[in-house]
Amino acid sequence: MADNATHRYISSFFLVGIPGLQDFHCWIGIPVCLLFALALLGNSVIIITIKLEPSLHQPMYFFLCMLAVNDMALASSMAPKMLGIFWMDAHWIDFDTCLTQLYFIHTFCIIESSLLVAMAFDRYVAICIPLRYTTILTTPMVIKMGLVGMTRAILMVLPCPLLIKRLPCYTKYVINHAYCEHMAVVKLASANTLINRVYGISVALSVMVWDLGLIAASYTKILQAVFRLSSQNARSKALGTCAAHVCTILVSYTPALFSFLTHRIGKKVPPSIHIIFASLYLLVPPAVNPLVYGVKTKQIRDRVAGLFFPSKKISGN
Repeated sequence: MADNATHRYISSFFLVGIPGLQDFHCWIGIPVCLLFALALLGNSVIIITIKLEPSLHQPMYFFLCMLAVNDMALASSMAPKMLGIFWMDAHWIDFDTCLTQLYFIHTFCIIESSLLVAMAFDRYVAICIPLRYTTILTTPMVIKMGLVGMTRAILMVLPCPLLIKRLPCYTKYVINHAYCEHMAVVKLASANTLINRVYGISVALSVMVWDLGLIAASYTKILQAVFRLSSQNARSKALGTCAAHVCTILVSYTPALFSFLTHRIGKKVPPSIHIIFASLYLLVPPAVNPLVYGVKTKQIRDRVAGLFFPSKKISGN
């Protein structure tokens, strides 16, 4: 009876923001806003550049376009609410809205990981079996790989909000976080959450181990192929095509891994540090990825320079 009486009693949650740093929320909102704006602007430029430049209509850049769209979606799923908390004291969020935000954030994170695997495979084929590159990575194959990654993410994350909704009793409503995160919401339930915890950690571990394993395997093969090249110039050129992707992997996985570990085993880590890192791993990659590819990829760099500085392009020619 007690469980029935309290079932779904909490209709809204209160997002604290960053515990212990509430007095600085207005200032913390500035870098969040800048990162969000940079993510939207930078990824839009990448998409427009690839669309306008016929020489960039290649599998590598199609994957980059998918990554840019996903990055904008990821940043948009959490940054507006964070800014609402920091600047307008809009701390309350409806139960179902919270679950929706939770679902999309984790879905976009897994899609991002899938795209990094696809991009690693693209580099593997380009460097290790270049003669078969155009026959393996056709446009339909690129689309199928993108759809498989998206479907995997949708199906893996879907049970998370469904399992949360099945929990019979919510008597706590304060989420010590800046957005709705799976474990932060699960901890509020006054019920047995073993299934939720096991499933959550299983998804996180399987995605990280599987995807990082595939990326590591791809780059092991790539390095073996590169070091078999006799020309130093050919080695440098081959490794140069991977530089942007490696930077993106480091930017995406390093804060994500730290956040994952501190949330589950870092009991002595202050909550504010954990939440800052949890926010950074969602905001920094979408903002930094366009800069990395813009700087490291000559075709994109030249095309963007031509778009914004046409006179310089003419004089350069």
